[in-house]
Amino acid sequence: MAKYRLDYIWLDGYTPVPNLRTKCMLREFDEFPTVEDLPEWGFDGSSTQQAEGGDSDCVLKPVAVYPDPTRINGVLVMCEVMLPDGAAHPSNARATIVDDEGTWFSFEQEYFLMQDGRPLGFPANGYPEPQGEYYCGVGFKNVGSIGREIADTHLDLCLEAGINHEGINAEVASGQWEFQVFGKGSKTAADQIWVARFLLQRLCEEYEVDVEYHCKPVKGDWNGSGMHCNFSTEYMRETGGKDYFLKLMDAFEENCEEHIAVYGPDNDQRLTGLHETQSIDKFSWGIADRGASIRVPHGFVKNDAYKGYLEDRRPNSQGDPYQIASRVIKTIQSVPTA
Repeated sequence: MAKYRLDYIWLDGYTPVPNLRTKCMLREFDEFPTVEDLPEWGFDGSSTQQAEGGDSDCVLKPVAVYPDPTRINGVLVMCEVMLPDGAAHPSNARATIVDDEGTWFSFEQEYFLMQDGRPLGFPANGYPEPQGEYYCGVGFKNVGSIGREIADTHLDLCLEAGINHEGINAEVASGQWEFQVFGKGSKTAADQIWVARFLLQRLCEEYEVDVEYHCKPVKGDWNGSGMHCNFSTEYMRETGGKDYFLKLMDAFEENCEEHIAVYGPDNDQRLTGLHETQSIDKFSWGIADRGASIRVPHGFVKNDAYKGYLEDRRPNSQGDPYQIASRVIKTIQSVPTA
């Protein structure tokens, strides 16, 4: 038997955005453990805003495991938070979401890398050159000395961990980057986003850099950060059709407030109608329109098929992917396919 390092990961009770938490245990196994092999584990919920000090025990329930490429016999254990009686903790969004493995998601996670309280590339006073050359930029003046190294290393870590990481790029503002993760079903896709966030934040400890997920950390004429949600169902991929698409867009418009409610805090600072966004109080869709609520790819409407995937551009970088994916599925399920 070999001794494995198990790093349990969970979301705390802070609102409106939970923080990632982690602690480690060592256990012996004959081989790399499965979720079923791993024990539940208690923690002090009074230190994570999930319990009172007089009754502080909460429980970590493993739900997904990934090899940790930075550790010998390391295991990353994504967990749900449970109450001692086995019920889901009120902060546990994963336990209550709508899931459907036939609904596929690709999340585009944007973020800023911050050092000394400002984005990488920003001088101590004032601002760098205006936006223009940073997006997918090359060269020190555009991406600095460590931004690409962090993004590249993070990509490699995710791939070695079995996370379905699909790509990276420097984003529109200085110090801003993006990674993409694809998953089938809301739980699978969201688990992988949270573990990818964990790996990024842990990696940045080595560089004395913080990851800023707030959707508008730099005020003024600078792009905010989103977590665009690309989605498709089996019906959208295989059948589609213009009539169904128009009914689907009507449903998204009718449920606009419900979507915005779970698409991340402070989204009014980002969804202004500027910087490739639609206004927070409006709904629109458009072919290849990055200023619309829903961007419709050219391939979706090709040959009048209206088939494939769509991109909801409203979720922001601090959004909870469990709740975002669940809300998208709820709206889709409200539209009949026959």
